[in-house]
Amino acid sequence: MTCSKSDIDSAKKFVSCMKSGGVAIVPTDTVYGFSGVVDIEGRPAYKSDARIRKIKGRDEGKPLIQLISAPEDFRLFSDDSIPDMLLEKWPGPLTVIVNVKKNSPYLDDFGTVALRCPGDPWLRSAIAEIGAPIFSTSVNRSGCPVLDSICEIEKEFSADVDLLVCDGDKKDALPSTIVSMVDGELKILRRGAVDI
Repeated sequence: MTCSKSDIDSAKKFVSCMKSGGVAIVPTDTVYGFSGVVDIEGRPAYKSDARIRKIKGRDEGKPLIQLISAPEDFRLFSDDSIPDMLLEKWPGPLTVIVNVKKNSPYLDDFGTVALRCPGDPWLRSAIAEIGAPIFSTSVNRSGCPVLDSICEIEKEFSADVDLLVCDGDKKDALPSTIVSMVDGELKILRRGAVDI
């Protein structure tokens, strides 16, 4: 199914897709991303990350970024401290890698998690409605350039996903900046749309 982000029911369709364990392609405040709900305790386990990896041809050992609806939500999943100078960049195109806390609600984890609170209010509101973080990873086959036009995305991936939310081309869009706080100090792993 394909819809426009400007459609009055686009968020409802996206939330429904996520809650049913589907995989969608949605616009973010950076590039288009594959999304699926993150499996957490007390909710059905959909393993949408495995499906996203299969579509992309991505290595099983490489974690996916997870989008949260509000900056303070990171505390639900990590006991690490994130400096104010980073938290001030949220909502926005910044991904922060932190340690997953003990007794975390995650059903499966890598010991660390890459979290981002996106700058797009439509997306944050939808994530809040879903009630769990969602995976996000760029729309491309692993090792290939990120697709930035709706025509290319539709041609390449529309048969692989349950929903495609269109919001125009994303020409020259930069991905999020990625930093790690895993060892208690800030390390820039990827320079992107936010200057650190």
